[in-house]
Amino acid sequence: MILFIFVPRKKKTEMKDRIKVVAFDADDTLWENQTYFDEAQLKFSRAVTGYADPEQAQNELYHTEIRNLDTLGYGVMAFTMSMIETALRVSGDTIPASRIHEIYNIGRELLKNPATPYPEVEDTLRTIAETMPYKLIVITKGNTTDQENKLERSGLTDFFSHIEIVPDKNEEAYGKIIDVLGIKAEELLMVGNSFKSDIAPVLKLGGYGVHIPAKSTWQHEVIEEFDHPNLFRISHFSELLDIL
Repeated sequence: MILFIFVPRKKKTEMKDRIKVVAFDADDTLWENQTYFDEAQLKFSRAVTGYADPEQAQNELYHTEIRNLDTLGYGVMAFTMSMIETALRVSGDTIPASRIHEIYNIGRELLKNPATPYPEVEDTLRTIAETMPYKLIVITKGNTTDQENKLERSGLTDFFSHIEIVPDKNEEAYGKIIDVLGIKAEELLMVGNSFKSDIAPVLKLGGYGVHIPAKSTWQHEVIEEFDHPNLFRISHFSELLDIL
């Protein structure tokens, strides 16, 4: 007689049982942002008319922004200074003060843009906060004052127990945040629109990522995407509930 002994496999721990912290990018994930910068670039192109054609103006501005990242970082302040620097360069320092003032105001107006949450964002955050055991936080980059003001205008701050505003979002930055939170990389799920800044670094550390593409992406944030077992792709913010 042959005796078969059945040994049940240990149940695989599901991702949703591992996760302790769900982190959200802010700009273009919780509210619209890049389209305002796109409009500002068009206004800048018009402001330097006579010194550069629109395509040249925008290319020069982009290269200036990239050169300035190490010293100015991201955000409205850096963008405004890069616009002024570009205008002076393409005009050979001959552009009149009135146009510099116009360019300055283009940047200043960006500080007043609404931070109105995308549809489904508020209801989804409320459902997670009220019915699920996860800690909700924000991880964003840019000027601290500007980002704090947008979060305040959004009306979403009460959903988050922790807010991190960092100079850049890379593996080193996420590693430090994970240490501050006192968790492991595999206990973090990051939700964001930028594959480069929000998703790839977290996946490489061993965490989870939920990618929600925005309708407009700054070219510096565009990289070749890849598949990963810890990666989820969704089209609507509320689909996050199905994942969690």
